[in-house]
Amino acid sequence: MEKLLISACLLGQPVRYDGGAKTLHDATLERWRREGRLVAACPEVQAGLSTPRPPAEIQDGGGDGVLDGTARVIDRDGEDVSQSFLSGAKQALVLCQRHHIRVAILSEASPSCGSHTLYDGSFTGHRVPGQGVTAALLERHGVRVLVSSNSIKRSERYKRDGRDHRRHCAYISEGLWSNKVWRPTT
Repeated sequence: MEKLLISACLLGQPVRYDGGAKTLHDATLERWRREGRLVAACPEVQAGLSTPRPPAEIQDGGGDGVLDGTARVIDRDGEDVSQSFLSGAKQALVLCQRHHIRVAILSEASPSCGSHTLYDGSFTGHRVPGQGVTAALLERHGVRVLVSSNSIKRSERYKRDGRDHRRHCAYISEGLWSNKVWRPTT
């Protein structure tokens, strides 16, 4: 049975910078949890950052820049926490390798887990396209990173519409990704 890495905050664990969670209430996710397919991780907590902690944003680039040493993760107090974010990303990658995970469902906009958007580093709430440190490292190593809200909601929509829900779930969980867009059978 293929496992998936998932941001711990999406499973209701209070690990976010503000001490909260970003719980996804979803039947498909619940089923995957019961089946033992989910491996929860919070790269920031795994790296030893406290909960709660000052919010952090990537300045001068995205996760790839942090990995390459051209961007930094700075918290609201001005402290450079890049090394902690790099450590957490590496620990998430080790989990993926240990469990042969090819797909991760991560929390959007996080400086660790964001897969499509990030805050711009100004602490003004402005978002820009980009990936977090963990998302970038996982993708560099062949783990497909998905946006939590889109993938699971799409799966449930297929189920409600009578489309091939099982095939879509298998598609997500087995990481069968390419440049082609998979279309459900109707």
